[in-house]
Amino acid sequence: MIVILAAILGAIIGGVTAARRKGNWKDIAQYAAGYAMAFVVVGMIVTVVVHRIMV
Repeated sequence: MIVILAAILGAIIGGVTAARRKGNWKDIAQYAAGYAMAFVVVGMIVTVVVHRIMV
């Protein structure tokens, strides 16, 4: 669940960042995908840490 939320949050932040920099739709899509992938990696690490703590 954390990973999915992180991916959505990353895509939103990436899209907004590219839009603020006046990028076209390709730039917005690329930023959204890049940020989403970066946030997924962080979300996976957080998920593993939380799981290790809870068990």
